[in-house]
Amino acid sequence: MLRRAFSSCGTHLLSLPLCFSSSSHNTFHSKSQNFDAVASFNRMLRMNPLPSIFYFNKLLTSIAKMKHHSTVVSLSHRMDSFGILPDVYSLNILINSFCHLNRVDFAFSVLARILKLGFQPDNVTFTTLIRGLCFKGEIGDALHLFDKMIGEVFRPNVVTYSTLMNGLCKVGNTSAAIRLLRSMEQGNCQANVVAYNTIIDSLCKDTQLTEALNLFSEMISVGITPDVVTYNSLIHGLCNLCDWKHVKTLLNEMVDRKVMPDVVTFTTMVDAFCKVGKITEAHDVVNTMIQRGIEPNVFTYNALMDGYCLQCKTDEAVKVFDVMVNKGCVPNVWSYNILINVFCKMQRIDKAMYLFEEMCRIELIPNVVTYNTLIQGLCHVGRLQDAIAVFHEMVSCSQIPDIVTYRIILDSLCKNRHLDEAMNLLKIIESSNMDPDIQVYNIVIDGMCGGGEVEAARDLFSNLSSKGLHPNVWTYTIMINGLCRQGLLAEANKLFREMNQNGCSPNDCTYNLIARAFLQNNETLGATQLLEEMRARGFSADVSTTTLIVEMLSNDRLDQSVKQNLSTFLK
Repeated sequence: MLRRAFSSCGTHLLSLPLCFSSSSHNTFHSKSQNFDAVASFNRMLRMNPLPSIFYFNKLLTSIAKMKHHSTVVSLSHRMDSFGILPDVYSLNILINSFCHLNRVDFAFSVLARILKLGFQPDNVTFTTLIRGLCFKGEIGDALHLFDKMIGEVFRPNVVTYSTLMNGLCKVGNTSAAIRLLRSMEQGNCQANVVAYNTIIDSLCKDTQLTEALNLFSEMISVGITPDVVTYNSLIHGLCNLCDWKHVKTLLNEMVDRKVMPDVVTFTTMVDAFCKVGKITEAHDVVNTMIQRGIEPNVFTYNALMDGYCLQCKTDEAVKVFDVMVNKGCVPNVWSYNILINVFCKMQRIDKAMYLFEEMCRIELIPNVVTYNTLIQGLCHVGRLQDAIAVFHEMVSCSQIPDIVTYRIILDSLCKNRHLDEAMNLLKIIESSNMDPDIQVYNIVIDGMCGGGEVEAARDLFSNLSSKGLHPNVWTYTIMINGLCRQGLLAEANKLFREMNQNGCSPNDCTYNLIARAFLQNNETLGATQLLEEMRARGFSADVSTTTLIVEMLSNDRLDQSVKQNLSTFLK
């Protein structure tokens, strides 16, 4: 399919469709109706007399557990139309489904209905609403509801507390979650392993291992037995710090406490070893897994493949892929993404394309990362038309391109001097519901400067603030480079000095670039001042600047005092 697209792409470089769409979908549209459940529901409605609400609740519960939340909403509406009076249990199910559909506003409408019917909301009602608010990231509202719940003489249970703790941890407010844990204990509500696990996991992700281990010791001291989830969080945190000694200690402690490591435990270690290049140790862990009767899963194999790819041992990564398939472990999208990525980096594009087409043959749907990787690989080897063909294929398969996709294509258009097409694409992005970031404009400004359109680049640079964006160090560096290449050294120096005034400090690349421009224009005094300033800031001359200085030192016509000053920057 893609090969046909490549051959028909012709010489038209860009006719990119406006394929942006709103991320909000009809939340009441069920992707996969459970026809058996609906059929049972319809049979119940035809019974005379109608079954009690208990049986309808039982059916709605089973549908909700299968995550067919749109169906729950639809059937609840049908119950209303038949005059079937709900109870708190059925309305709690409806609240839960609305929260899963990200319609917490409708969930609160159901709460109002509970009160209107004269029912008393229970802990499940409030906990479900709190979970829905946390899921949306509305932690302030969740805390307000929690306080209101306590103010109305409802006693939150451990599930309510754990739900709120999880929400706080998800937004990075672990300290507030710890305070809630203390409040929970003072309120005569006994914390359980889930509550402790939630906070320990968050502390580990924040690399606060000392605090996590202290909390771990505390839970044991109050008689709460850690489970495999507790140990997995701690092992993951320690692995991220490469603290292998403590990892080994925890593993031994697990076994002593009769808590057996699971596939997550071992996969965490495999992944950590691979990321630091310890492939032999990673293989040892896999062998230990198998000896203990724990089969590696797709995530284990993916970690191992990724480890080999990081070392450019592509053949070994392919062998791991083959072993996974031969053992009956079905590869997922990330399995293919790992291999496609490494083949693209090695410029073995045909091999990457073969894997992509294999995904399509086995009906494994490529994701946006798959397409971006392939488009980047094709652009990197100069196959822009083929990259555009993959882009069209992506859109036709209903995979919405993200800002990374457009950055890749913009960059390739600019580097290949197709500035008109690049500007057309930029207009499409700007007119869409996707907010272009500063990196997008950096690419375009760089392309304009490279194409000699410095005035247009300067206009775009000046208009960034009107787009709600601020130039970063690379925006300034790109613009300064463009001005220097046009011989506009005074303007480049002026912009360089404005950087600090605008709160953006030059980096080593900026300094080297403008220092070379001064040297190339025989502005040796200005160059020397820049080099001294650069050194004072902890930067040093790079290879290009050093080479230029060496060439100047070999120039017999250069003044001796200037040579002496320049030679100090080679030490």
